[in-house]
Amino acid sequence: MAEANPMLSLDALTFDTAQAALEQGCLAIRAGETVFDLGGVRAADSSGVALLLAWQRRARDAGQKLTFINVPCNIDALTQLYGLDGVLARG
Repeated sequence: MAEANPMLSLDALTFDTAQAALEQGCLAIRAGETVFDLGGVRAADSSGVALLLAWQRRARDAGQKLTFINVPCNIDALTQLYGLDGVLARG
């Protein structure tokens, strides 16, 4: 398995952090990172779910498969609420 992304160090996936987080994740994807460790995320909202989907789409467009590990419980709850459980690749 690939190493978790050391460049991606986010503590929030919210509306307020979404733009900066999108850019940081896209840079990591371009650098060849394929595993994003979300263990440091302490706050997330629906923007965070959209962000994970956007990263996944960017990776797919680059011919990569992105995997998320240590996904916070509230992200899991939101993906279930939106009928997206199973859409995010987990490690």
